[in-house]
Amino acid sequence: MAILSEEQTMLRDMAREWTKKENPVGAFRKMRDGDFDGGFDPAVYGQMAEMGWTGVIIPEDQGGSDFGYMSLGLVLEETGRSLTASPLLASALGAASALILGGSDAQKEAWLPKIASGEAIGTLAIDEGPRHDPSKCDTSVSDGKLSGTKMFVPEGMSAGLFVVSAKDGVYLVDGSADGITRSDRSLVDQRGWAEISFDGVPAEKLENGGEDLLDQVLDRARIGAAAEMLGMASEAFDVTLAYLKQRVQFNQVLSSFQALQHRMADLFGEIELMRSAVETALAALDDKRPDIAMLASQAKAVASDTIHHMSKEAVQLHGGIGMTDEYAIGFYLKRARTLEQLWGSSTFHRERFARLNDY
Repeated sequence: MAILSEEQTMLRDMAREWTKKENPVGAFRKMRDGDFDGGFDPAVYGQMAEMGWTGVIIPEDQGGSDFGYMSLGLVLEETGRSLTASPLLASALGAASALILGGSDAQKEAWLPKIASGEAIGTLAIDEGPRHDPSKCDTSVSDGKLSGTKMFVPEGMSAGLFVVSAKDGVYLVDGSADGITRSDRSLVDQRGWAEISFDGVPAEKLENGGEDLLDQVLDRARIGAAAEMLGMASEAFDVTLAYLKQRVQFNQVLSSFQALQHRMADLFGEIELMRSAVETALAALDDKRPDIAMLASQAKAVASDTIHHMSKEAVQLHGGIGMTDEYAIGFYLKRARTLEQLWGSSTFHRERFARLNDY
């Protein structure tokens, strides 16, 4: 486990208390069954903005707290535990990182304060096929007008700012501009996924950050997704262990069966390994280490494999009731399956890790 500062410990504890009291898993069920077109409750996201979570990595002179990626990762871990539906990952980490790394002073002043306050929601519009592959990009820009279609855009139904990859770089597109068509793509996790079509939409290029700007932005988003998955895996483990300790079969508590003890012990070890990979990657971002790309792929691959195994085992160990809507454990499996694919599956990142290490 990472060594946290006093301020980071306070932030983590505040996030943990808020998610348990104000936004437990039951709140996700309420959001899912309610009338929220964007896949989240704006009032809940407003509370997160008031607590400063939407500006954790944003510089102080642009409305944030400049508290670093490890701090935001702690918040994402806790919101992952409770399956809190919000644009925190896509906006406060993904879009904010793109502006911090590649934006001009004018672009930063225009958007970062709005993201920090929760007034604007940003997202990354990258993929054009059924699987993550940023190298396959047909989106183009001519005379400052961007055209193309992006698939499976997180928070795409509510985003007011799109960070869009094109053939010649990364661009900002105002979500209120004419020429944008949003098509809802309902996935199993019940979030605000969308297919976005751009038809001659005004776009501003992110000129800073170098030729690998897109990779830099994606790596930060991938590590953030891994942090959310860490929280999900930890909570799924705790819930499953508690269930095994109280469920009786054959006149014995399930946790007394050695075969189940072995399975839970294996899962505990996998989650601790996952924590090490995720926290190492978060620390690398704050330390500006040169091997961030490798650590990002390592964290995302390990996190994807671990949450896949943990969520599957959690449902199976609950038995038939684990597949019912009455128990929340199935929600973790559904969210896990989408996050596993977001910004690269474990297969994608193992191959990328190998290339980065010249295997």
